[in-house]
Amino acid sequence: MSGKVALITGASSGIGAATALQMAAAGFVVYAAARRIDRMADLRMHGIKVIGLDVTSEDSITACLQTIRQESGDIDVLVNNAGYGSYGAVEEVPMEDARRQFEVNLFGLARLTQQVIAHMREQRWGRIINVSSVGGVGATPYGAWYHATKFALEGYSTALRQELEPFGVDVVVIRPGGTKTEWGGIATESLLKISGNGPYRQAVQAMAATFKKGNDSAMLDSPDVIAKLILQAATAARPKTVYVPASIARIFVLIPWLLSHRMSNALTRAFLGLPKVMGLENGGTR
Repeated sequence: MSGKVALITGASSGIGAATALQMAAAGFVVYAAARRIDRMADLRMHGIKVIGLDVTSEDSITACLQTIRQESGDIDVLVNNAGYGSYGAVEEVPMEDARRQFEVNLFGLARLTQQVIAHMREQRWGRIINVSSVGGVGATPYGAWYHATKFALEGYSTALRQELEPFGVDVVVIRPGGTKTEWGGIATESLLKISGNGPYRQAVQAMAATFKKGNDSAMLDSPDVIAKLILQAATAARPKTVYVPASIARIFVLIPWLLSHRMSNALTRAFLGLPKVMGLENGGTR
């Protein structure tokens, strides 16, 4: 893949940074993009080009792509990795937070993707790699808006794949499970801030404790594991449509297909340490 130009969003840490390093080592001309370029100084030492990008800003996307095209030409591989998890009870999450979640996780991704398709279609080769989640095929409580964005991304990716496949452009979905990144800490902070003291506090505090314990679990994949899957998707002659790490993530992908909704719900609540019944204290209603 020597000389192919790759743009990776959300590359200041975690999966994005690991992917930038692996793709650069494989011979790609890599642009690592994020809002805060100061956090990507280490990537520069590996010959990676860093560039500022806010996927929620049309102007930022346009400026980013113009810079890349002037320096290295059009983008051959786009890795849509930017995203975050906004957690909290549906009753309590402000609608502006829900809209922000969609702007970053879906609409920003779509806005950027739309601007790179023409080149890929015209050269009849390209890879659009969307980092989804096992949370795009199954859901947990208090993450409704996050899951909604990932379920939407799965449908978007399937439709886009069907549109671009006749032009030789592959659309690939990556479905990580629990991964050792900043994501869990950010989601936990959001969860406690929004719903840690209201009518859902008993379950929310239990779930936050599970999240915190899970952040140190050996069951979590390292960012390098997910980056390796992304590299495979970028370099395979005929990539899979979906990649899932060979870990506990595969179990979560299968649960919705193997169990009834009620059984799946019960298993999810048990895994997260949530109470079966909650009281009516602190504002709860019948």
